[in-house]
Amino acid sequence: MLVLTRKPGEAIHIGDDIYIKVSEISGNRVKLCIDAPKIMRILRAEVAEQIEQQQTNGAPVRDEKFRRRSQTDSHSNMSALA
Repeated sequence: MLVLTRKPGEAIHIGDDIYIKVSEISGNRVKLCIDAPKIMRILRAEVAEQIEQQQTNGAPVRDEKFRRRSQTDSHSNMSALA
């Protein structure tokens, strides 16, 4: 695991087409902007774990609202990373 320290406005570049930028730090919360290809699924860890648990239990996966949110979030901040 790589651990980095970043300040607001600083970014991390992963591979050729993934950028993660620290947008804001407020108290113990960090707001991140993620710019990645649309085919890349981006979920919060707790959502991914919930989906994995549903799949393990054989329950239907109902993550459409999370998929929409993750796609909107990951692509709405592209200009902020330029």
